[in-house]
Amino acid sequence: MAKVLIENLYKIYPGEKGRPEKVAVDNANFEIQDREFMVLVGPSGCGKTTTLRMVAGLEEITRGAIYIDGKKINEIPPKDRDIAMVFQNYALYPHMSVFRNMAFGLELRGVPKNEIRHRVDAAAKTLGLLEPDNLLERKPKALSGGQRQRVALGRAIVRNPKAFLFDEPLSNLDAKMRVETRTEISKLHRKLNSTMIYVTHDQTEAMTMADRIVVMRYGKIQQIAAPLELYHQPANLFVAGFIGSPPMNFFTGTLTASRQGTLDFIEKVPAGQTPFRYPLSAETSRRLSSRQDREVILGLRPEHLHPKSLTSGVTLEATVEVVEPMGAETFVYLRTGGHTCICRTTQIEFMDLEGKKLNLGPDLSRAVFFDPQTEAAIPV
Repeated sequence: MAKVLIENLYKIYPGEKGRPEKVAVDNANFEIQDREFMVLVGPSGCGKTTTLRMVAGLEEITRGAIYIDGKKINEIPPKDRDIAMVFQNYALYPHMSVFRNMAFGLELRGVPKNEIRHRVDAAAKTLGLLEPDNLLERKPKALSGGQRQRVALGRAIVRNPKAFLFDEPLSNLDAKMRVETRTEISKLHRKLNSTMIYVTHDQTEAMTMADRIVVMRYGKIQQIAAPLELYHQPANLFVAGFIGSPPMNFFTGTLTASRQGTLDFIEKVPAGQTPFRYPLSAETSRRLSSRQDREVILGLRPEHLHPKSLTSGVTLEATVEVVEPMGAETFVYLRTGGHTCICRTTQIEFMDLEGKKLNLGPDLSRAVFFDPQTEAAIPV
Protein backbone atom coordinates (compact mmCIF):
# COMPACT_ATOMS: atom_id res chain seq x y z
CA MET A 1 0.00 0.00 0.00
CA ALA A 2 1.06 3.64 -0.17
CA LYS A 3 1.16 7.10 1.37
CA VAL A 4 0.02 9.87 -0.99
CA LEU A 5 1.14 13.49 -0.60
CA ILE A 6 -0.56 16.40 -2.39
CA GLU A 7 1.67 19.49 -2.24
CA ASN A 8 0.73 23.02 -3.42
CA LEU A 9 -1.42 21.55 -6.19
CA TYR A 10 -3.04 23.77 -8.81
CA LYS A 11 -5.13 23.09 -11.88
CA ILE A 12 -5.77 26.18 -13.99
CA TYR A 13 -7.66 26.06 -17.28
CA PRO A 14 -6.82 28.90 -19.70
CA GLY A 15 -9.59 31.31 -20.61
CA GLU A 16 -11.12 31.18 -24.06
CA LYS A 17 -12.16 34.12 -26.25
CA GLY A 18 -11.04 36.71 -23.77
CA ARG A 19 -12.59 35.03 -20.73
CA PRO A 20 -10.56 34.80 -17.51
CA GLU A 21 -8.76 31.59 -16.64
CA LYS A 22 -10.55 29.02 -14.50
CA VAL A 23 -8.84 27.87 -11.30
CA ALA A 24 -10.28 24.39 -10.74
CA VAL A 25 -7.92 23.40 -7.89
CA ASP A 26 -6.38 26.19 -5.83
CA ASN A 27 -3.28 25.30 -3.78
CA ALA A 28 -4.43 21.94 -2.40
CA ASN A 29 -2.26 20.50 0.36
CA PHE A 30 -3.00 17.26 2.21
CA GLU A 31 -1.51 13.88 3.00
CA ILE A 32 -3.21 10.50 2.78
CA GLN A 33 -1.68 8.02 5.18
CA ASP A 34 -0.85 4.44 4.28
CA ARG A 35 -4.05 2.32 4.43
CA GLU A 36 -6.24 5.38 5.05
CA PHE A 37 -9.70 5.85 3.50
CA MET A 38 -9.76 9.52 2.48
CA VAL A 39 -12.90 11.06 0.99
CA LEU A 40 -12.96 14.25 -1.08
CA VAL A 41 -16.41 15.83 -0.85
CA GLY A 42 -18.06 18.99 -2.06
CA PRO A 43 -20.65 20.35 -4.50
CA SER A 44 -20.32 20.04 -8.26
CA GLY A 45 -17.43 22.09 -9.63
CA CYS A 46 -15.51 22.23 -6.35
CA GLY A 47 -12.39 20.53 -7.81
CA LYS A 48 -12.61 17.14 -6.12
CA THR A 49 -12.72 15.03 -9.31
CA THR A 50 -10.04 17.18 -10.94
CA THR A 51 -7.79 16.52 -7.95
CA LEU A 52 -8.42 12.78 -8.22
CA ARG A 53 -7.73 12.81 -11.97
CA MET A 54 -4.41 14.55 -11.37
CA VAL A 55 -3.45 11.81 -8.92
CA ALA A 56 -4.44 9.24 -11.56
CA GLY A 57 -2.47 11.03 -14.28
CA LEU A 58 -5.56 11.70 -16.38
CA GLU A 59 -5.30 15.46 -15.89
CA GLU A 60 -2.16 17.55 -16.37
CA ILE A 61 -0.86 19.34 -13.27
CA THR A 62 -0.50 23.12 -13.67
CA ARG A 63 1.64 23.63 -10.56
CA GLY A 64 2.56 21.66 -7.49
CA ALA A 65 3.49 18.04 -6.94
CA ILE A 66 2.03 14.64 -6.11
CA TYR A 67 4.09 11.99 -4.33
CA ILE A 68 3.32 8.30 -3.84
CA ASP A 69 5.55 6.65 -1.24
CA GLY A 70 7.92 9.59 -1.45
CA LYS A 71 8.30 9.40 -5.23
CA LYS A 72 7.20 12.37 -7.31
CA ILE A 73 4.81 11.12 -10.00
CA ASN A 74 4.02 14.32 -11.96
CA GLU A 75 5.73 13.08 -15.12
CA ILE A 76 5.01 9.37 -14.69
CA PRO A 77 2.40 8.00 -17.18
CA PRO A 78 -0.87 6.76 -15.64
CA LYS A 79 -0.13 3.10 -16.47
CA ASP A 80 3.11 3.23 -14.49
CA ARG A 81 1.74 4.84 -11.31
CA ASP A 82 0.57 1.52 -9.85
CA ILE A 83 -2.89 2.80 -8.96
CA ALA A 84 -6.35 1.53 -9.90
CA MET A 85 -9.36 3.72 -10.63
CA VAL A 86 -13.05 2.89 -10.39
CA PHE A 87 -15.23 5.17 -12.50
CA GLN A 88 -18.78 6.43 -12.07
CA ASN A 89 -19.99 4.78 -15.29
CA TYR A 90 -18.25 1.39 -14.66
CA ALA A 91 -16.26 1.59 -17.96
CA LEU A 92 -16.66 -2.13 -18.74
CA TYR A 93 -15.99 -3.64 -22.16
CA PRO A 94 -19.47 -4.67 -23.40
CA HIS A 95 -18.19 -7.46 -25.70
CA MET A 96 -16.13 -9.15 -22.96
CA SER A 97 -17.30 -11.49 -20.23
CA VAL A 98 -16.97 -10.53 -16.58
CA PHE A 99 -13.88 -12.73 -16.35
CA ARG A 100 -12.22 -11.03 -19.36
CA ASN A 101 -13.11 -7.57 -18.07
CA MET A 102 -11.36 -8.35 -14.80
CA ALA A 103 -8.44 -10.15 -16.43
CA PHE A 104 -7.77 -7.86 -19.39
CA GLY A 105 -5.43 -5.46 -17.62
CA LEU A 106 -3.37 -8.35 -16.27
CA GLU A 107 -3.20 -9.92 -19.73
CA LEU A 108 -1.77 -6.69 -21.14
CA ARG A 109 0.92 -6.77 -18.46
CA GLY A 110 1.91 -10.31 -19.36
CA VAL A 111 0.83 -11.90 -16.09
CA PRO A 112 0.82 -15.74 -16.37
CA LYS A 113 -2.58 -17.32 -17.05
CA ASN A 114 -2.67 -19.39 -13.86
CA GLU A 115 -1.91 -16.26 -11.80
CA ILE A 116 -4.66 -14.35 -13.61
CA ARG A 117 -7.16 -17.12 -12.87
CA HIS A 118 -6.13 -17.15 -9.20
CA ARG A 119 -6.47 -13.37 -8.82
CA VAL A 120 -9.80 -13.12 -10.66
CA ASP A 121 -11.32 -16.03 -8.71
CA ALA A 122 -10.14 -14.55 -5.40
CA ALA A 123 -11.56 -11.10 -6.22
CA ALA A 124 -14.82 -12.60 -7.55
CA LYS A 125 -15.26 -14.57 -4.33
CA THR A 126 -14.60 -11.48 -2.21
CA LEU A 127 -17.19 -9.47 -4.18
CA GLY A 128 -19.88 -12.15 -4.33
CA LEU A 129 -19.60 -12.72 -8.08
CA LEU A 130 -19.47 -16.52 -7.70
CA GLU A 131 -22.42 -17.12 -5.36
CA PRO A 132 -25.37 -17.61 -5.50
CA ASP A 133 -24.81 -17.38 -9.27
CA ASN A 134 -21.47 -17.55 -11.07
CA LEU A 135 -21.35 -14.31 -13.06
CA LEU A 136 -17.87 -14.67 -14.56
CA GLU A 137 -19.07 -15.77 -18.01
CA ARG A 138 -21.86 -13.21 -18.32
CA LYS A 139 -21.59 -10.06 -20.41
CA PRO A 140 -22.10 -6.65 -18.74
CA LYS A 141 -25.52 -6.19 -20.39
CA ALA A 142 -26.79 -9.20 -18.40
CA LEU A 143 -25.81 -7.61 -15.07
CA SER A 144 -27.58 -5.18 -12.77
CA GLY A 145 -26.03 -1.81 -11.94
CA GLY A 146 -24.76 -3.08 -8.60
CA GLN A 147 -23.23 -6.17 -10.20
CA ARG A 148 -21.48 -4.04 -12.84
CA GLN A 149 -20.01 -1.85 -10.14
CA ARG A 150 -18.70 -4.95 -8.34
CA VAL A 151 -17.04 -6.07 -11.57
CA ALA A 152 -15.39 -2.65 -11.86
CA LEU A 153 -14.19 -3.04 -8.26
CA GLY A 154 -12.90 -6.51 -9.07
CA ARG A 155 -10.95 -5.22 -12.06
CA ALA A 156 -9.20 -2.80 -9.70
CA ILE A 157 -8.58 -5.37 -6.97
CA VAL A 158 -6.84 -7.95 -9.19
CA ARG A 159 -4.09 -5.45 -9.96
CA ASN A 160 -2.99 -5.27 -6.29
CA PRO A 161 -2.32 -1.52 -6.70
CA LYS A 162 -0.64 0.81 -4.24
CA ALA A 163 -3.80 2.91 -4.05
CA PHE A 164 -7.44 2.74 -5.16
CA LEU A 165 -9.13 5.82 -6.62
CA PHE A 166 -12.95 6.04 -6.71
CA ASP A 167 -14.72 8.68 -8.80
CA GLU A 168 -18.34 8.85 -7.53
CA PRO A 169 -18.81 5.09 -8.05
CA LEU A 170 -22.31 4.95 -6.53
CA SER A 171 -23.94 7.84 -8.40
CA ASN A 172 -25.66 5.63 -10.98
CA LEU A 173 -27.18 3.22 -8.44
CA ASP A 174 -30.62 3.43 -6.85
CA ALA A 175 -30.92 4.37 -3.17
CA LYS A 176 -31.06 0.81 -1.81
CA MET A 177 -28.17 -0.38 -3.97
CA ARG A 178 -26.10 2.68 -2.97
CA VAL A 179 -26.38 1.73 0.69
CA GLU A 180 -25.48 -1.91 0.00
CA THR A 181 -22.51 -1.08 -2.24
CA ARG A 182 -21.31 1.60 0.19
CA THR A 183 -21.17 -1.04 2.89
CA GLU A 184 -19.36 -3.45 0.56
CA ILE A 185 -16.66 -0.89 -0.22
CA SER A 186 -16.14 -0.19 3.49
CA LYS A 187 -15.80 -3.92 4.19
CA LEU A 188 -13.44 -4.22 1.23
CA HIS A 189 -11.22 -1.49 2.64
CA ARG A 190 -10.94 -3.29 5.95
CA LYS A 191 -10.25 -6.62 4.25
CA LEU A 192 -7.64 -5.31 1.79
CA ASN A 193 -6.16 -2.90 4.34
CA SER A 194 -5.42 -0.57 1.43
CA THR A 195 -5.06 3.14 0.69
CA MET A 196 -8.26 4.50 -0.87
CA ILE A 197 -9.15 7.97 -2.21
CA TYR A 198 -12.86 8.38 -2.78
CA VAL A 199 -14.64 11.31 -4.46
CA THR A 200 -18.34 12.04 -3.86
CA HIS A 201 -20.80 14.92 -3.67
CA ASP A 202 -22.88 12.94 -1.15
CA GLN A 203 -21.98 13.93 2.41
CA THR A 204 -23.71 10.81 3.77
CA GLU A 205 -21.25 8.61 1.85
CA ALA A 206 -18.39 10.74 3.16
CA MET A 207 -19.54 10.56 6.78
CA THR A 208 -20.15 6.81 6.81
CA MET A 209 -17.08 5.63 4.87
CA ALA A 210 -14.16 7.94 5.57
CA ASP A 211 -11.33 7.86 8.05
CA ARG A 212 -10.89 11.54 7.20
CA ILE A 213 -12.71 13.93 4.88
CA VAL A 214 -11.43 16.75 2.68
CA VAL A 215 -14.21 19.32 2.16
CA MET A 216 -13.73 21.43 -0.98
CA ARG A 217 -15.43 24.51 -2.41
CA TYR A 218 -14.50 26.58 -5.46
CA GLY A 219 -11.25 24.64 -5.77
CA LYS A 220 -10.13 25.44 -2.22
CA ILE A 221 -9.91 23.07 0.73
CA GLN A 222 -12.26 24.23 3.49
CA GLN A 223 -11.42 21.69 6.19
CA ILE A 224 -9.72 18.32 6.64
CA ALA A 225 -10.88 16.27 9.61
CA ALA A 226 -12.49 13.04 10.83
CA PRO A 227 -16.25 12.80 10.12
CA LEU A 228 -17.50 13.57 13.63
CA GLU A 229 -15.03 16.43 14.04
CA LEU A 230 -16.43 17.99 10.87
CA TYR A 231 -19.95 17.50 12.16
CA HIS A 232 -19.43 18.93 15.65
CA GLN A 233 -16.58 21.39 15.00
CA PRO A 234 -16.99 22.83 11.49
CA ALA A 235 -14.35 25.36 10.47
CA ASN A 236 -16.78 27.70 8.72
CA LEU A 237 -20.37 28.27 7.63
CA PHE A 238 -19.99 26.28 4.42
CA VAL A 239 -18.75 23.12 6.16
CA ALA A 240 -21.43 23.48 8.84
CA GLY A 241 -24.18 23.73 6.24
CA PHE A 242 -22.83 21.10 3.87
CA ILE A 243 -22.06 18.34 6.38
CA GLY A 244 -25.14 16.94 8.06
CA SER A 245 -28.64 16.04 6.90
CA PRO A 246 -30.79 17.94 7.70
CA PRO A 247 -28.23 20.79 7.67
CA MET A 248 -27.28 22.95 10.62
CA ASN A 249 -29.68 25.76 11.57
CA PHE A 250 -28.29 29.31 11.39
CA PHE A 251 -29.59 32.31 13.35
CA THR A 252 -28.13 35.80 12.89
CA GLY A 253 -28.21 37.99 15.97
CA THR A 254 -26.33 40.15 18.46
CA LEU A 255 -24.61 39.31 21.75
CA THR A 256 -25.87 41.72 24.40
CA ALA A 257 -25.01 42.05 28.09
CA SER A 258 -27.63 40.78 30.51
CA ARG A 259 -28.44 41.88 34.07
CA GLN A 260 -26.76 38.72 35.35
CA GLY A 261 -23.40 39.80 33.92
CA THR A 262 -23.50 37.22 31.14
CA LEU A 263 -24.37 37.54 27.45
CA ASP A 264 -27.71 37.04 25.75
CA PHE A 265 -28.15 36.12 22.10
CA ILE A 266 -30.85 38.33 20.54
CA GLU A 267 -32.18 37.24 17.16
CA LYS A 268 -32.02 39.69 14.24
CA VAL A 269 -35.52 40.03 12.78
CA PRO A 270 -37.33 42.21 10.19
CA ALA A 271 -39.28 45.23 11.43
CA GLY A 272 -42.51 44.25 13.13
CA GLN A 273 -41.33 40.76 14.13
CA THR A 274 -40.54 39.67 17.69
CA PRO A 275 -37.02 38.27 18.20
CA PHE A 276 -36.18 35.48 20.59
CA ARG A 277 -33.67 36.20 23.35
CA TYR A 278 -31.61 33.37 24.82
CA PRO A 279 -29.05 33.51 27.66
CA LEU A 280 -25.57 32.06 27.24
CA SER A 281 -23.78 30.20 30.01
CA ALA A 282 -21.20 32.04 32.13
CA GLU A 283 -18.36 30.12 30.48
CA THR A 284 -19.60 30.73 26.93
CA SER A 285 -20.18 34.40 27.79
CA ARG A 286 -16.61 34.70 29.07
CA ARG A 287 -15.17 33.19 25.92
CA LEU A 288 -17.32 35.39 23.66
CA SER A 289 -16.86 38.58 25.70
CA SER A 290 -14.86 40.23 22.90
CA ARG A 291 -17.95 39.86 20.67
CA GLN A 292 -20.29 41.81 22.97
CA ASP A 293 -22.63 44.14 21.06
CA ARG A 294 -21.45 42.62 17.77
CA GLU A 295 -23.36 40.55 15.27
CA VAL A 296 -22.71 36.79 15.18
CA ILE A 297 -24.29 33.74 13.57
CA LEU A 298 -25.48 31.02 15.92
CA GLY A 299 -25.34 27.48 14.50
CA LEU A 300 -27.37 24.62 16.00
CA ARG A 301 -27.83 21.09 14.69
CA PRO A 302 -31.51 20.02 14.31
CA GLU A 303 -31.15 17.46 17.12
CA HIS A 304 -30.04 20.26 19.50
CA LEU A 305 -33.38 22.06 19.21
CA HIS A 306 -35.56 20.23 21.73
CA PRO A 307 -39.36 20.40 22.08
CA LYS A 308 -40.46 21.98 25.36
CA SER A 309 -41.52 18.62 26.83
CA LEU A 310 -37.87 17.44 26.60
CA THR A 311 -36.28 20.52 28.14
CA SER A 312 -36.57 22.93 31.04
CA GLY A 313 -35.74 26.60 31.47
CA VAL A 314 -35.90 29.30 28.82
CA THR A 315 -37.51 28.38 25.51
CA LEU A 316 -38.02 30.10 22.17
CA GLU A 317 -41.32 30.14 20.31
CA ALA A 318 -41.59 29.14 16.66
CA THR A 319 -44.39 28.41 14.21
CA VAL A 320 -44.61 24.92 12.74
CA GLU A 321 -44.64 25.03 8.94
CA VAL A 322 -44.10 21.42 7.83
CA VAL A 323 -43.88 18.08 9.65
CA GLU A 324 -42.01 15.19 7.99
CA PRO A 325 -42.42 11.81 9.72
CA MET A 326 -39.38 9.65 8.88
CA GLY A 327 -40.30 6.59 10.92
CA ALA A 328 -37.85 6.42 13.82
CA GLU A 329 -37.66 10.23 13.94
CA THR A 330 -39.58 13.30 12.80
CA PHE A 331 -38.31 16.47 11.10
CA VAL A 332 -40.24 19.59 12.12
CA TYR A 333 -39.72 22.69 9.96
CA LEU A 334 -40.38 25.92 11.85
CA ARG A 335 -40.15 29.69 11.56
CA THR A 336 -39.02 32.08 14.29
CA GLY A 337 -39.31 35.86 14.04
CA GLY A 338 -36.54 36.06 11.46
CA HIS A 339 -35.35 32.59 10.48
CA THR A 340 -36.45 29.15 9.40
CA CYS A 341 -35.11 26.14 11.29
CA ILE A 342 -35.45 22.36 11.58
CA CYS A 343 -36.01 20.32 14.71
CA ARG A 344 -35.12 16.62 14.65
CA THR A 345 -37.00 14.67 17.30
CA THR A 346 -38.12 11.15 18.15
CA GLN A 347 -41.46 12.47 19.39
CA ILE A 348 -44.36 11.72 17.05
CA GLU A 349 -47.19 13.90 18.37
CA PHE A 350 -46.49 16.80 16.00
CA MET A 351 -48.59 15.70 13.04
CA ASP A 352 -51.45 18.09 13.81
CA LEU A 353 -49.28 21.09 14.74
CA GLU A 354 -48.78 22.65 11.30
CA GLY A 355 -49.48 26.38 11.55
CA LYS A 356 -49.40 26.29 15.36
CA LYS A 357 -46.83 27.54 17.88
CA LEU A 358 -44.20 25.27 19.42
CA ASN A 359 -41.78 26.07 22.23
CA LEU A 360 -38.20 24.89 21.71
CA GLY A 361 -35.27 24.64 24.08
CA PRO A 362 -31.93 25.12 22.28
CA ASP A 363 -28.97 23.22 23.70
CA LEU A 364 -26.47 26.05 23.45
CA SER A 365 -23.73 23.89 24.97
CA ARG A 366 -23.60 22.29 21.50
CA ALA A 367 -23.83 25.56 19.57
CA VAL A 368 -21.23 26.87 17.12
CA PHE A 369 -20.80 30.62 16.62
CA PHE A 370 -19.60 32.14 13.34
CA ASP A 371 -18.24 35.52 12.29
CA PRO A 372 -20.65 37.02 9.69
CA GLN A 373 -17.82 38.75 7.80
CA THR A 374 -15.27 35.92 7.51
CA GLU A 375 -17.81 33.06 7.94
CA ALA A 376 -15.19 31.33 10.10
CA ALA A 377 -16.14 29.55 13.31
CA ILE A 378 -15.44 31.57 16.47
CA PRO A 379 -13.44 29.55 19.04
CA VAL A 380 -15.54 29.03 22.16
